[in-house]
Amino acid sequence: MNESLRNIWTILKRELNGYFASPVAYVFIVIFLLLNGFFTFMLGGFFELGEASLSRPFFNWHPWLYLFLVPAAGMRLWAEERRVGTLELLLTMPVTAAQAIIGKFLACWAFLALALALTFPVVGSVYYLGHPDGGAIFAGYVGSLLLAGSYLAVTVATSAITRNQVISFILSVVICFFLILAGWEPVTSLLVRWAPAGLVELVTGFSVMPHFASFQRGVIDFRDLLFFASVIVFSLFGTSVILRGLRGA
Repeated sequence: MNESLRNIWTILKRELNGYFASPVAYVFIVIFLLLNGFFTFMLGGFFELGEASLSRPFFNWHPWLYLFLVPAAGMRLWAEERRVGTLELLLTMPVTAAQAIIGKFLACWAFLALALALTFPVVGSVYYLGHPDGGAIFAGYVGSLLLAGSYLAVTVATSAITRNQVISFILSVVICFFLILAGWEPVTSLLVRWAPAGLVELVTGFSVMPHFASFQRGVIDFRDLLFFASVIVFSLFGTSVILRGLRGA
């Protein structure tokens, strides 16, 4: 067990060092913070709402913001290994495919968590202007991190499919877009008009939107935690199946 954790930690450190060894990580964080600020204060109407809450002006945009930024951060994880020919070397090392997958995923997720943590000035602003519900803000951040992790897990799987980072990016954006649209209110309202209620409920069950909405309201429900955990585990398992196929090829 200790050996497995050591291998995962080694992969994690290797990936994190790779992020911060180039200016790409810093550019990504700056873009993320600028877009967060723009959506919160300009499009979200932070000051116009007149309420000490981050639910609508801040967290409401995260499913859409992550739709492009998370695939951009994770598209290189396996595609780059395949492109430069280091995938075969990595898989022949005394590291299992599962350990490599988990290590890479956790490294990128930690990078995204850092970018999310740097939005603390927004929290400071809402506390300065009023008396917000700290529990709701905490739940929103937990949901946002799980949402980013779900998108990232999907991106990890698409990155293992191809050695082309652009293709990986497009595939992950399309899949994550479906995870949004399946439960987006305008889409569900359209489905209700011609589809049976059971089908609408089934499609909505695949969406991140209703589950993330619970966190926005300050509710941490076990069912929502289970949903995001299931997306992450299923996507990472799919990645391991893909890599086993590449190893056997």
